Amino acid sequence: MLYFCKMLTNLPLPNILIGTFIGIILIQLFYYLYFFLRLALYKKPTKSVHVEHPISVVICARDEAANLANYLPGVLVQQYNTTHEVVLVNDNSEDETKYLLEEFKKSFKNLNPILLSQEAKMINGKKFPLSIGIKSAKNETLLLTDADCVPASEHWMQLMQDGYDEGTEIVLGYGAYRKKPGMLNKLIRFETFQTALQYFSYALAGIPYMGVGRNLSYKKEVFIRNKGFSSINQLPSGDDDLFINQVANKYNTSIVIDHDAHTISEPKTNLHDWMNQKYRHYTTSKYYKTWHAVLLGLYAISQFLVYPVLITALFLTQEYILLASLWTIRILVQGTILRSAMKKLNELDLWPWFILFDIWSVFYYLFTLPSVWKAPQKNWN
Repeated sequence: MLYFCKMLTNLPLPNILIGTFIGIILIQLFYYLYFFLRLALYKKPTKSVHVEHPISVVICARDEAANLANYLPGVLVQQYNTTHEVVLVNDNSEDETKYLLEEFKKSFKNLNPILLSQEAKMINGKKFPLSIGIKSAKNETLLLTDADCVPASEHWMQLMQDGYDEGTEIVLGYGAYRKKPGMLNKLIRFETFQTALQYFSYALAGIPYMGVGRNLSYKKEVFIRNKGFSSINQLPSGDDDLFINQVANKYNTSIVIDHDAHTISEPKTNLHDWMNQKYRHYTTSKYYKTWHAVLLGLYAISQFLVYPVLITALFLTQEYILLASLWTIRILVQGTILRSAMKKLNELDLWPWFILFDIWSVFYYLFTLPSVWKAPQKNWN
C-alpha cells in the first residue's frame, strides 16, 4: 500500500486528475446501472389475490390545526371497505387542535383522537407521541403520515396496504411535495426525488436503509418486537429513517410507487427554512448501519467531485476529448435512467432541468456538510 501511494505521488498531476476523473465516472455509472436502473425499470408485481387488511393510520400533530383542517379530510374519506381507523395523537397542542378534532369526530366515527398533555422526559422528537399512537392502534397494519400531508387520491390506503405479501413487514411509499412555480420548488422536489431514487433502488436491490414518515407502513409486531424506538430515543429525529434502517431487510421490505399512493406536502417557501429542514434530516444519517453509510457516502462523494475534478482537469490537461467523452457517457446514462424514474414517481417535469440540478448538487453538498457536526434541534415540529 505504501509503495502504491509513493508511486501515485510521483505521477504527474495531469495523470492523477485524469485517473481520478475516470474513477469518479466509473463509480457513478455503477450506481446508476446497478442501483438506480432498478427503479427506472420497476414494474409492479402482479397479484392473483388482493387482500385488504384492517389498517390503522397514525398521525402526530402539535399545533397543526390549520394543516389538519386542510388535509385530514383527505385521510378520513379514503375508499377502503375493510376495518380501518385514523389515530390522531394531539401532542400538547396549544392551538385549536383539540376542538377541531372534536368536530371531525362527530362526522367520522373511525377517527380516534388521543390527547397528550405532558411532555415525555428523556425522549426527544416525536417518538413518544408516535409510540403512543402505535400502541393505541387497534389493527396490526400501520400506515404513517404527517399532519401536513394529504393523500394523492382516495385509494392511498388501499394501494399502500396492497404492497404487503407473505413475509412483508414494511412498505415504503413516496412522500412528494406539491408542484409550484419557481426554481426553489424544483430544487426541493428534485432533492426529494433523489432521496427516493436511492431508498427505493436500494430496497429493490435487497439493501433497504430508510423510509419517510410522510408515507410509510409497517406491522405493529415489528415495532413491538424491536422494542419501539428505545435504541434511538436519545436522538431528536430518526423515527422513520433510523427505525427502518434498523429493522428492514431484503426479505421483509417492499415498495409502492403508484401515483395514487403518494402523499403530498407543502414545500418550504424560502431557502433558509428548507436548508434547516435538511440539516435536521441529515443529522441522523451518521447513525445508519456502516454498510449503508459507506454506500451512501461513496455516491455522495463521487457526485460532489464530478465537476470540480472535471474543471480542474480541463485547465491542467490536454485531454479534452477524453474528458468530454466520459462526461457525455455519464450524462446520457444518467439522463435516460432519471427520465424513466421520474416518470415512475410523477416528477417528469423536472427532467429538462436535470443537468442544472446535477451541477447544483456540488453546492448542495457544501451547504449540507455542516449537518455532519451540527447538533440537531430537539423539537420535532
